[in-house]
Amino acid sequence: MLNILEMMKQYFAHHIIFSAGLLLIVGYIFGQLAEKIKLPTITGYILAGVFIGSSGLKLIRHENMEILYILSEITLSFIAVIIGGEFSFYKLKLYGKKILILTLTQMFLTFFLVSFGLLAIGFSNYIAFVLGAISAATAPAATVVIVEKLKARGKFVDYLYGIVALDDAGTVILFSIAFAISGSMMGDVQVSISHSVIHAFKEIIISIILGAISGLVIHFVTIKKRNLNEIKIISLGIIFITTSIAISLHLSPLIANMALGMLIINMNKKNARILFSFEPMTPPLYAIFFAIAGAELDISVFADPIILLAGIVYIVLRFAGKYFGIFISGFALRIDKNVRNYLGLSLLPQAGVAIGLMLFVQASPIIQQTTPEIQNEIAQMTNIILMSVFVNEVIGPPLSKFAILKNLKRRK
Repeated sequence: MLNILEMMKQYFAHHIIFSAGLLLIVGYIFGQLAEKIKLPTITGYILAGVFIGSSGLKLIRHENMEILYILSEITLSFIAVIIGGEFSFYKLKLYGKKILILTLTQMFLTFFLVSFGLLAIGFSNYIAFVLGAISAATAPAATVVIVEKLKARGKFVDYLYGIVALDDAGTVILFSIAFAISGSMMGDVQVSISHSVIHAFKEIIISIILGAISGLVIHFVTIKKRNLNEIKIISLGIIFITTSIAISLHLSPLIANMALGMLIINMNKKNARILFSFEPMTPPLYAIFFAIAGAELDISVFADPIILLAGIVYIVLRFAGKYFGIFISGFALRIDKNVRNYLGLSLLPQAGVAIGLMLFVQASPIIQQTTPEIQNEIAQMTNIILMSVFVNEVIGPPLSKFAILKNLKRRK
């Protein structure tokens, strides 16, 4: 067995196509095993990535991971378009105000609980506030995949998609404020809070405009076409270009593609066929997306007792903020008992946005100007986020599946 592994590492592991194939096959096997014990397939995909990635057999090389991230960007683009496609004006009129209140309540409660929890165990105020802001982020990918797998529909899913969509934009603004305040606490470095907030709003607004323009282009170019293959080719091309422009201009590809999906679905009901045309492509993309997420997780962060304690505090209080934020505001808004009791359980997965914000902190010139002690604290913060991502990406999907099943209505 060891000889086979060594041969694979020596002769094949350098090839990107081998890495992609391995992630798909091992992901499929683990996904089937997960289903047999009543777990979501995506939990199996993530564990498959852990098994063959940097924390396991090390069959996926770091340089290949960087190339495979392209597939992750493509998958997230699809997921964002699908979420946006659920935002019909009818649903916004029906649930919009309630979704906004639910989103803000769980976001701010999570921020305050995590921030003050970390302060209570001795973390610096600037680290606690930044981690508190990042803790508000929710990963939409797991939610969408489970909803699609279960073919779920109804009020619960409408609320869930709405909160996941707004949570991304809200977290960016909250993080910008928290990072500006934290930056002003780091020695001589001064950061303008107003400038940070304006920058966050500008990023969100320009992302929405970009997505809306792309959605208009897709609508007018495809509306009179009947061939689904032509529609698919045109739509994919425009979505890819939109994503690349957003990334290149340091905008949010998630928000841009959500706006794209929202616009095309509201321009004409006929545009639902665009989303329908993507369905055959999504299963392998979802499989490799979550396997990649697992492959980059580093379980060595559990070895440091300080990180372990802080990680537990972060994870537990984040769970409390998400769950009780929804429960309390849902009770006040008189939302259906089943929805308010289980909706918070579907908001636990955390990945792309949290890691992106963490990387932003690491690369910030503000951090580069600070003392070695503060930079060491930033390294600890990074490990806490990685621990949270690992735990929430493993336990989050089963809890999301449980919550959705409790509110399931199947599409006819």
